[in-house]
Amino acid sequence: MDLLTALDALFVEFEQALAGAASLESLEALRVDALGRKGRLARIMSRLPELAAQARPAAGQKANSVKERCTALFEERANALLAARESAALKRFDPTLPGRTPWRGSLHPTTLITEEICAVFTAMGFDIVSGPEVEHDYYNFEALNMPAAHPARDMQDTLYITGQMLLRTHTSPVQVRSMLVRRPPLSVIAPGKVYRRDSDVTHTPMFHQIEGLVVGNLINFAHLRGTLTTFVCAVFGSRTKVRFRPSFFPFTEPSAEVDISCSLCGGTGHVAGGPCRVCKATGWVEILGCGMVDPTVFAAVDYPDSVSGFAFGMGVERVAMIRYGINDLRMFFENDTRFLTQFVRG
Repeated sequence: MDLLTALDALFVEFEQALAGAASLESLEALRVDALGRKGRLARIMSRLPELAAQARPAAGQKANSVKERCTALFEERANALLAARESAALKRFDPTLPGRTPWRGSLHPTTLITEEICAVFTAMGFDIVSGPEVEHDYYNFEALNMPAAHPARDMQDTLYITGQMLLRTHTSPVQVRSMLVRRPPLSVIAPGKVYRRDSDVTHTPMFHQIEGLVVGNLINFAHLRGTLTTFVCAVFGSRTKVRFRPSFFPFTEPSAEVDISCSLCGGTGHVAGGPCRVCKATGWVEILGCGMVDPTVFAAVDYPDSVSGFAFGMGVERVAMIRYGINDLRMFFENDTRFLTQFVRG
């Protein structure tokens, strides 16, 4: 069969095959077989060098015409099949069936815990305050009894922007700023993002903290203990045990770490199958740090010697991990909807 006759035969066979195609998938297979890079048209045109030089232009024009006509037939048949598919779908649609309620999303567990913690403290009379995330060294360190050479600065792993400006390492600078514009008595909590040069299973470069401050006359450690015990029982349940361990923070003296009885094992240190993985078989989980405000901090904000106060701070993700039994901090930042949809308000 000569080349021109083969082109005519290709068009006729392609037209007949399209008429019998019952799906878009089979239609596409026919197109690839006839018009693809290695299809029948390409194989026919590979014989072009066999023709005399003066016959080749006419053969090329014939090939282009066949390809255009085949393409037009393909698109016409594809549109017809697509319209038939949509029509069949509409026939199957039953408007009397109940609708599907779309998922409207949910709040992030960090947001939920932050709101819950803030609600507990505002119910006790605390005000919510905020401050800048890009902070000056003075508010982040010096006013909190951490001068330039203080070893406690090494604990912070600070992300500096310039020599004096940095990404705040805690929300304690908000306490300093609050005391500079308010006179005692005052009770404030400062939720917000903080930043440190750290990243592993239990640390991220950015996380959330809530710090609190109470200043007034005759404030003592008993007030601190009562406030934090009320908070723990409100968030983790009235049967949760609380203990205070001596610790060190440069801006509080005396200072303490607060532990709560493990919610997974009930404070026993063991669960079915072996030691509790949450509390590492101790029965206790560290939840926050606290202490009585160091007089040096009061001096930095020009508070009178007659006042006293206490401060505390906690990592929001830490509270959420204990509350929800999450063992990898990075899950809070991976935006996996399978994880996020598990959390609802209340």
